[in-house]
Amino acid sequence: MKLKVIDAVFSICKVEDYSRVDLNERFVFTGCTDEEHSLVCPVNLVPDNTTERNDGWRAFRIEGVLDFSLIGVLSKISACLAANNIGIFVLSTYHTDYILTKTENFLRAIEALTKEGYSVV
Repeated sequence: MKLKVIDAVFSICKVEDYSRVDLNERFVFTGCTDEEHSLVCPVNLVPDNTTERNDGWRAFRIEGVLDFSLIGVLSKISACLAANNIGIFVLSTYHTDYILTKTENFLRAIEALTKEGYSVV
C-alpha cells in the first residue's frame, strides 16, 4: 500500500464558526458537532477566530480510492505507529484517509511504516 506525504504543516483548531475559513483551499477539513466547530488546515490558513489550536502536525494519505468494504486499513497503520509510541490524528474523506503525526515524530512514523512494508512517497 502506498502512502503519500503531504507537503504542509498543519494546525488542529477549534473555531468560533467557519465564516473566516476558505473552504476552497486544499487540505482544509472541518467537523461540526453539537459541542464544537473543528478545523484542520495548513498553519498559514488558520483564521483569526480560532479559540484553541495545536500546531506542528505533518500528514500523509493512503493513496488511491479506498472501497468502503475494506476492513482494517487504518487499524494496521495505527497499530504500527502505536507500537512505536507515535500518536496520530486521523481524517477520513470520501475516497481515502489522512494520518497526521506531530512533526517531531513524522520521520520515525515513515521509518516504522516503511519497515512494515508500506511504500511512502
